[in-house]
Amino acid sequence: MLKGMKLKAYPNCEQRQTLFCMFDNQRFVWNQMLNMLNERYENNKKSIFPSSYELDLCVTQLKREYSFLSISDSTALQVVDKQLIDAFKRFFKRIGGHPNFHSRKASKKSFTGKSKIQVVGTHYVKIPKLGYLKVSNTAGIQNHKIKRYTVSFNSTGKFFLSVNYEDENQVFDKTENSVGIDLNTGELAVFSDETRIPSLNLKPLERKLRVEQRKLSRRYLRAKVEIDFDKTFKSKDKQRDLLDFPNYQRQKRVVARIHEKIRNKRRDYIQKITTDIVKNYDAIVIEDLKVSNMLKNHHLAHKIEHQSWYEFRRELEYKCEWYGKQLIIVSPNNTSRICSSCGQKNHEFDNLPQSEWLKTREWTCPTCHQHHDRDVNAAMNILNKGLTA
Repeated sequence: MLKGMKLKAYPNCEQRQTLFCMFDNQRFVWNQMLNMLNERYENNKKSIFPSSYELDLCVTQLKREYSFLSISDSTALQVVDKQLIDAFKRFFKRIGGHPNFHSRKASKKSFTGKSKIQVVGTHYVKIPKLGYLKVSNTAGIQNHKIKRYTVSFNSTGKFFLSVNYEDENQVFDKTENSVGIDLNTGELAVFSDETRIPSLNLKPLERKLRVEQRKLSRRYLRAKVEIDFDKTFKSKDKQRDLLDFPNYQRQKRVVARIHEKIRNKRRDYIQKITTDIVKNYDAIVIEDLKVSNMLKNHHLAHKIEHQSWYEFRRELEYKCEWYGKQLIIVSPNNTSRICSSCGQKNHEFDNLPQSEWLKTREWTCPTCHQHHDRDVNAAMNILNKGLTA
């Protein structure tokens, strides 16, 4: 079983300079190879797309021509070819757009290598071309075969080491319990056994984010005024860009740190909830929600994004695979309008507008007169659908 782990890295000054050179080399090779492929297609539109082996030969030629590429690990430059081929495959299948050139001004930088790295202590790993790198904690990856590693630098000014490693599959004990889960905007989830998982309270951080974003906007406008002044009254060699305004750059990092804190809190909360679900239930049934389509409703988009439904489902999928549990995906059609007791649909809600229907939290079945909580009833219907599918 392949697993991943992300560790915070603490490079020294020399390693920081080397890492930034490696990031630039990745960007340089990507842009060179992309430019070569674009020119190849323009010159001969019937040409066959080159294989990974052919692109690796081109990278070897680039290394002979540009000596600064020797700073990077050779496998890291080969990974660029693989990533470029994958990007074109998605483009040919119309899954994504045409690959773009990478800018040196991007706030997020990274490189990926396939060389063998060594765990040499609780807080140190040895990486080719970089040496001994201090990281947060290596206890989880000791005595494991590391298949691939990625060193990244984000917009908050922090370095991270991410590794993919082989690990034995762990299986949780069977509990003989099944559960249906209804995701909604008011609470994170409601279970068929009437358990309710509250939403994560991020309002204090969101208020702070709004204040800091206003400051960032003001500093951006001031910087743009200065840049326009330079373009009008100063020579070209004395003109400034946004990188020359330290107050603006400092405020960008402040806003990025708040975004990072919100993201980490939300991810940690969902990780704990999904692990607890997989431990306590053998069969887990959830709805097949089309989140991208639901985000088009601007009245609910913020709440849906706040709940992270896609991440919730993604984590349940791989954790069920890891720990030997079953995840069942069912259609969400009419799960809230069908009575879980008699199975009859309540047609009183057919003509209600969406706003009125969303306000209806309880209802009584006109057939069997059973009183239902809307979310618990939906979770029970989801469970019944999954067990009878």
